[in-house]
Amino acid sequence: MRNNVDSLMQGQLGNWLAGQTQMREAAKEKATSRWVWGAAILMPVLAFLWFGPDLSGGLKTVIALGGGLAVGAWGYQPIAEAKKTIKIGINSAIAESYGVTYEHDVEPGAEFEAAQTYGLVPDFDRSGFEDRWYGTLEGHGFNLYEAHLEERRGSGKNQRWVTVFRGVIIQMAFGRSFHSTTLLQRAGAHRKWLGLGGAKDNVTFDGHRLDRVDQVHPAFAEVFGLFSDDQVEARVLVHPSYVEHLLKLESAFGAKELRALFIRGQVIIAAEGGDMFESGSMDAKDDHARASEAAEQFGALASLALAINQNERGRVIAPDAQPLSGQ
Repeated sequence: MRNNVDSLMQGQLGNWLAGQTQMREAAKEKATSRWVWGAAILMPVLAFLWFGPDLSGGLKTVIALGGGLAVGAWGYQPIAEAKKTIKIGINSAIAESYGVTYEHDVEPGAEFEAAQTYGLVPDFDRSGFEDRWYGTLEGHGFNLYEAHLEERRGSGKNQRWVTVFRGVIIQMAFGRSFHSTTLLQRAGAHRKWLGLGGAKDNVTFDGHRLDRVDQVHPAFAEVFGLFSDDQVEARVLVHPSYVEHLLKLESAFGAKELRALFIRGQVIIAAEGGDMFESGSMDAKDDHARASEAAEQFGALASLALAINQNERGRVIAPDAQPLSGQ
């Protein structure tokens, strides 16, 4: 992948980045100007509030902090927009080298609804999505994007937003035909009441019951739990060698936990991890390193996602996967 990035940087991508120098400098100057003007306006206002009206010290502090944060965000906006422009340019070039497409903005579809329905992602109150890579990889339909899910916790002045999931959602056409629904999660995700007696015998999602699948390989059962509406097909789809591939996929993401859903000829994966594909920078000397990191992240995800399909070379055996819409 390094050679590929070197080629990109020496070619069209490198030429494009070189042409963004003026844009970057203009963004820095605009940000500095906004911060200076914002401070010039904010300081006398805060001085008047602090020494004028009879307000409590706590309220004055809140106003001061709020004003400072507003000026800071207003000033940083040009830099954020410049970084986004660079990021889109770099990631689009990387995607093109793989024969897929990159888009910064994402509108999640039926695959995310399925992920919610079957518990691949936790409940949330606020969501954000970005960095979509999609197309065809080695004959498999491929769709990957980042999700940031938050939940509002606390009450009154103690209300705050807490991240409950940050990671990637991957959707791929599988390497063989199947008609069951199978859920793969870390062992212990669904335990009996108070954790007594091990895993539950079955779980139900929106009225759809999935029964626990006993695994003959003890190493598999120690790492993952498997539930399905077709015991026989589940054992064919998900076999012990998956442990190695899935753990490698977790490692590539730096992921806390990985969950997978096999449904209608497709596999949907939710892998928790950090913020990825952030290739945008205000310093041109960082471009190569940022591009290399983004390319390595996507390359690892793409190759490992292909590896967990049934056919090791990543070519479709029975291309009859049904779309998830209307499931």
